[in-house]
Amino acid sequence: MVEMHDLSFFRNNFERVAERLASRGPIPSLDRFRELDSARRAAISQSEQLKAAANAESAEIGKLRRQGEDTAARQEQVRRLKEQIAGLGDQVKSLEAEFHELLAGIPNIPHESVPVGRDSEDNVEVRRVGEPRQFDFEPKAHWDLGAALGILDLERAAKISGARFALYWGVGAKLERALVNFMLDVHTREHGYTEVLPPFLVNSASLFGTGQLPKFKDDLFKCEGSDLWLIPTAEVPVTNIYRDETLDGGALPIKLCAYTPCFRSEAGTYGRDVRGIIRQHQFQKVEMVKFTRPERSYEELETLTTDAEDILRRLGLPFRTVTLSTGDLGFGSAKTYDIEVWLPGQNAYKEISSCSNYEAFQARRASIRFQNGKKAEYVHTLNGSGLAAGRTWVAIVENYQRKDGCVTVPEALRPYLNEEVIVPRK
Repeated sequence: MVEMHDLSFFRNNFERVAERLASRGPIPSLDRFRELDSARRAAISQSEQLKAAANAESAEIGKLRRQGEDTAARQEQVRRLKEQIAGLGDQVKSLEAEFHELLAGIPNIPHESVPVGRDSEDNVEVRRVGEPRQFDFEPKAHWDLGAALGILDLERAAKISGARFALYWGVGAKLERALVNFMLDVHTREHGYTEVLPPFLVNSASLFGTGQLPKFKDDLFKCEGSDLWLIPTAEVPVTNIYRDETLDGGALPIKLCAYTPCFRSEAGTYGRDVRGIIRQHQFQKVEMVKFTRPERSYEELETLTTDAEDILRRLGLPFRTVTLSTGDLGFGSAKTYDIEVWLPGQNAYKEISSCSNYEAFQARRASIRFQNGKKAEYVHTLNGSGLAAGRTWVAIVENYQRKDGCVTVPEALRPYLNEEVIVPRK
């Protein structure tokens, strides 16, 4: 059975674990966990006792038969014991299947440093960088700016694919590509990540390993007639590079980054960010993934977050970083920082990156260990957007808009775009 949680820790610290998990919100499966675990262990214990009794009785029967005694009654007793053992075996299998399914739906235990809260209203701001620009005109939202410049076409995208898709034109398309190249260059040349280009389709085992399956099946796009799914984030294929492997402890941390398109059904987000390209079925992203020793994973979370923030600093975009409360925490995360960029067209901060420490949660599901002396231990996995390219595109267009309707290109991007100003497309 795949280890989704440290069962020994669960059992020995059940009340504390239950308290931390309950801070995420109601988790009815916790009570059932205790019932199932108790029933399963009792059935296993009873089965082992009966096996011992059957073995002892069989040995005694052998001895009596050698002495010429009638053992028919005792043999019938052994037969009945074996029937009971078989029945208990079926019971254990059934209980283990339900236990396994239940464990797959129990989220990660929030780290002690995560603020307790019900939802995003209880998130705690860590820092704020840059001041929102004061415009001497009414700033426009990116959907109006993009249409006026002729670089964003949502109507034709809807004709091609439906709602929540985008079509970029000319320098609009070049801007997205420039952002991806800029992000990859900064992360690989200056932050020490190795670039990988993974498959954009993954199997169910990969999605189970990173925690999307089975709980978030409705958020995914599946290819009909196959065991392949479109990736919701590069976190899935990149983390699964090392599934079922034991890494060299001396090679940790391993730091990877990847550009991929991402595909999400956005189930349950009806009515949220309907206009523009904030919430799409398809978007592009640069993802950072780390594999670390457990004792260093929280230090690595801080540097992962700083690496994501550095992109915004270089682009001159105002942002704030918040620690997610227990009620807003993702299913597999033990601690998450959200980085939110200022969007003047919406007069609000919007998430542009989530940087999370999953501790051993994904490593257990995906069986990723490292050699620590003579023993193998589970690694800690971390990931974060570095950044979401579409949302960065939005932030640049809205923050760098001018009164004449043009958009100034940030200096850091000019070598990639070969443009200083985005002007209306002819």
